Amino acid sequence: MIRFFRSGNPLTVLLLLIYTLVVKFFYLLHPSTYLTDGSEGILYELLVKWLHGLVGDSPLFFTSLAILLILLQALLLTKIINHHRLFAKPTYLPAMCYLLFTSMLAGWNVFSPALLVNVIMIWVFSSLTELYTRTSARDVVFNVGFALGVCGLFYFPAILLCLLLLVSLLIMRAFRLAEWIIALLGVFCPLYLLGTYLFLSNQWHLIYKIPRMGIPMPVITDYKVWGAMIACLVFFVIGWLLLQRPLKKMLIQGRKIWAVSIVYVIVAIMVPFFNVHFSADYWLLAVLPISMFAGNVFWSVTNDTFANVIHFITLAYVIVMQYFS
Repeated sequence: MIRFFRSGNPLTVLLLLIYTLVVKFFYLLHPSTYLTDGSEGILYELLVKWLHGLVGDSPLFFTSLAILLILLQALLLTKIINHHRLFAKPTYLPAMCYLLFTSMLAGWNVFSPALLVNVIMIWVFSSLTELYTRTSARDVVFNVGFALGVCGLFYFPAILLCLLLLVSLLIMRAFRLAEWIIALLGVFCPLYLLGTYLFLSNQWHLIYKIPRMGIPMPVITDYKVWGAMIACLVFFVIGWLLLQRPLKKMLIQGRKIWAVSIVYVIVAIMVPFFNVHFSADYWLLAVLPISMFAGNVFWSVTNDTFANVIHFITLAYVIVMQYFS
């Protein structure tokens, strides 16, 4: 099966659709509505309220929407990877890994602020990969900062992802103070616009709903969370180690993009620790970039039999956690 995903054939998208139905079927059988744990942002609340007015409390609708968004993110991430030739040939392995790894935990398949932030982060990551080739990047960094500010309105701790923007500027470009200032102005712009709207519409009391952050002391007792995170981290580390040899043969831009991806993983892992109430469901933010390194694991294993064994062991773990745990 791995050799089909290894191929860059556009028809592989149909196989990905079937694969999505296989690994997500349990969640369609047992759908959930949407995540509300006190850490969600004001825009998320408004969006959920609007969707609730359209479809009511329909678990199947919200779960189907979440799975469609996950599939869309997988395809868009793969498009970025293939466009910049981060692998020797076009491949759909990162998309397969994202679909597989998000199936390890039920909370990663629920309509949530993290899922919506990931949609925006796909565009953010795509923009960051273009910084190296730009002679002037002021418009790009402002747009990226603005997008990260919008992420903060969906899920306020996601504002920490602005660290990704600042570190990416150091990696991709020579230091220019003006670009850093413009980036930070972009981050605060959505907050300013929303605050202005709330003030003019006499809804200023809602402004206190925006800065929802905390530093709780997480105590993780759910073995499914431990299993999912250990699996993700193991594939991340192995994928990074296997990347060292081909990295030397890549163009400078490719090497810098992989460096940005490592920073992306580290920052995304940190974000849920600043929730009002700690929830492992928000580690979905880290699964997106980790799937790039997981895809490199399957890409680097040239023996199809061995690659299939690794895949089916991981798939078997997902099935067991879903149906038999």
